[in-house]
Amino acid sequence: MLPAAARLRRSEDFRVVLRRGSRAGRRRLVVHALTTDPSMAADPPSAARAGFVVSKAVGNSVVRHRVTRRLRHLVSARLGTLPAGTSLVVRALPPSSTASSAELGSDLDAALRRLGLLSSHRPAGDVPRPTRPADAAPDHGSAV
Repeated sequence: MLPAAARLRRSEDFRVVLRRGSRAGRRRLVVHALTTDPSMAADPPSAARAGFVVSKAVGNSVVRHRVTRRLRHLVSARLGTLPAGTSLVVRALPPSSTASSAELGSDLDAALRRLGLLSSHRPAGDVPRPTRPADAAPDHGSAV
């Protein structure tokens, strides 16, 4: 779950991002983003925040909530990589109802890259795992 400080909750916040922000669309979702310029803001920039729009066109209540949960999980893994003061609105399109989490993640990453918010070609949620050399013997926890 996203912490309260990382959520867009007021309709005015959604409206500002949708009207003044930039947009990148993919097959299953559209991402609207607005990054505030730290030099223009009176207050220090807040952490990145996100909100979700999943309309009835996506499906019934169960389907809409499933899509929202998947998107929330995917966005929460990427919020730390976004510039401070960034506000995102992720709008799910009808094909998102049948998409896997991996497909939604690739669409989200592509949209964030197009908006210039994600620079790596590696998905933000993937953490490289340390590899053990092939010739190293496995450690079976032998006690002395």
